[in-house]
Amino acid sequence: MSEYIEQPPHLAEQSTAVKPILDDDIIQTEHFRPKYAGFWTRFWAYTIDLLVLYAISGILIKPIFRVVGIDITDPPFLLFSPYKVTALLLFLLYFALMTKFTGQTIGKMIMGIKVVAKDGRKLTWSIVIFREVFGRFISKTLVLPYLLVLFMPKKEALHDVFAETIVEYEHSYEKEIRVRQRQTVEGQQLHE
Repeated sequence: MSEYIEQPPHLAEQSTAVKPILDDDIIQTEHFRPKYAGFWTRFWAYTIDLLVLYAISGILIKPIFRVVGIDITDPPFLLFSPYKVTALLLFLLYFALMTKFTGQTIGKMIMGIKVVAKDGRKLTWSIVIFREVFGRFISKTLVLPYLLVLFMPKKEALHDVFAETIVEYEHSYEKEIRVRQRQTVEGQQLHE
């Protein structure tokens, strides 16, 4: 049984039932973000860096070892020799110092890519050491962490994931279209 409640006449005139008019707007905005460097670009940059390191080693380290009389051939004990340790230190110092001071190695400069922190802040020593010393040592030893670049959405290697860095092109951008829905009630904007 439904009841009908009658309103007094003075209230019935003043109160009107207002139904909000909902209007959905779809907003598309264009956003340009730096393009992430893929596997092959990073591979060629790394190859160039290895050539630079072999050249530095051949011009500076090998002559010093020969003058001092230290053998450069096969390592005598546990696969380590003074030359191998020195070459490893040169390798790690090259990547750490170049990345810290320029954000790039010579190979990355030639390929037009750079290392940046994910949150946009400046690269700190802790980020660089973690990425270029510990991360690169692990990636160089196992090789497979480099292949992670092929499958990650931001094309990150394992040392990028741990150090929270990305490698992006310097002057290349990708257009990204962001779609969002906005609701309005009687001309007022609600939360998106």
